[in-house]
Amino acid sequence: MGTDMKTFIIAEAGVNHNGDLHLAKRLVEAAADAGADAVKFQTFRAEQVVSRHAPKAEYQTRVTDQAESQFDMIRKLELSETAHDELIAHANMRGIAFLSTPFDVPSLHLLTKRFGLQTIKIPSGEITNAPFLLAIARAASRVVMSTGMSTLAEVEAALGVLAYGFVGTAAAIPRSGEFEQAFSSDAGQEALRNRVTLLHCTTEYPAPFSEVNLRAMDTMAEAFGLPVGYSDHTMGIHISLVAVARGARVIEKHLTMDRTLTGPDHKASLEPEELRQLVRQIREVELALGRGIKYPTLSERKNRAVARKSLVAARAVRAGELFTEENLTSKRPGTGVSPFAYWQTLGQAARRDYNPDEALDA
Repeated sequence: MGTDMKTFIIAEAGVNHNGDLHLAKRLVEAAADAGADAVKFQTFRAEQVVSRHAPKAEYQTRVTDQAESQFDMIRKLELSETAHDELIAHANMRGIAFLSTPFDVPSLHLLTKRFGLQTIKIPSGEITNAPFLLAIARAASRVVMSTGMSTLAEVEAALGVLAYGFVGTAAAIPRSGEFEQAFSSDAGQEALRNRVTLLHCTTEYPAPFSEVNLRAMDTMAEAFGLPVGYSDHTMGIHISLVAVARGARVIEKHLTMDRTLTGPDHKASLEPEELRQLVRQIREVELALGRGIKYPTLSERKNRAVARKSLVAARAVRAGELFTEENLTSKRPGTGVSPFAYWQTLGQAARRDYNPDEALDA
């Protein structure tokens, strides 16, 4: 997922289907048309995730019915098993990877056992849900974990649970200290490197630019030695582009067919043409980053002679006359003797007559 040369781009359809399968399929199509690598939904059962009295987040109350509970809001956004079947088939037909974020163990097993998903995305809100993290580690081949709202210590603790699930005995009940031991072990570290990608994230919709803190990607990469990416909740596409330039291996960005639709995430999402622009510009940034070796490119080489200079006579010079600071200078084109030879040429006798601006013989 993501290489040194190519960023893995996830179009986060999430719950922007509003419970409408037809709209969900349109999101798959928009993601595929834009050139995203994957389209991601959310898999959950409301009664498994929130209590009937759980309040909404502030950003959710701004864009949905304020009298509605969080339970009632997300229950309308569930995708059935049949809907998953159809969406996965539709994604396969359009040549785009299907991903989904589970929020409960039955949904996790639906994705991994029933539909065979190899990669599971862990949302920021589950990073302290150790039992769920352990279930994910035991069920998934690869994990992408968002780290919004987290401290570095909380990320490390979550990675300890994943490491234990990767290398520990299946179905064993963890004892005190075993998560830390798994995290510190060679086997645990190798499993994390091979199977986990961390996403920096600011869990607010939209996220204020002043709270993005992209340098936290660098901090996590240095602390854990894992590939890092960015789950972008800001308005626009430019912060994602900066994240790619800073080394993000994965970019996740919300997608909606229409930002004016009613629902919790539409306002902070990209519309299809904006996603297309994001994908195109990320690929341009990747090309621009290059290989890190300083060398003249093919297009530059043809310009060297025009832009560089050679040693020339500053005025008429007669054969036998010594070159001095008054009669020797450098001018374009750069097809003759390099100006690096200026000092060793001073004091030498001209081997022939030179007209003004005539290039010295090599």
